[in-house]
Amino acid sequence: MGAQYYGADSENGDRIDDLSENALCMMVSDLNNSDNTFVVVQPDEDDPVWFASVAVLDEGGYEIVRRDTTRNEHEVTTATSINDIARDLSIWMAARDFPRRPTRQFSEF
Repeated sequence: MGAQYYGADSENGDRIDDLSENALCMMVSDLNNSDNTFVVVQPDEDDPVWFASVAVLDEGGYEIVRRDTTRNEHEVTTATSINDIARDLSIWMAARDFPRRPTRQFSEF
């Protein structure tokens, strides 16, 4: 069974469906300069409208790319803290639209 919302794939073939912040942290910490240089997170659908990627930089640290075509967003940043990367991407992904996710309902009391 595929991911309910999104999946993360690394260059070495690892995949985690609907990953947690801790799992994302683990995937980024497994990156290296030789055979596992990036991880991509995107919706589990045929034509995803957003993605995020983390890639190892030769000079150290990581390049983070966030792209969401529905919101006209494209941001490229760098960071060195794996925990900060995982936290920031988890927050960013939580704000994305997922076709199968129930809509939030607010009620007034």
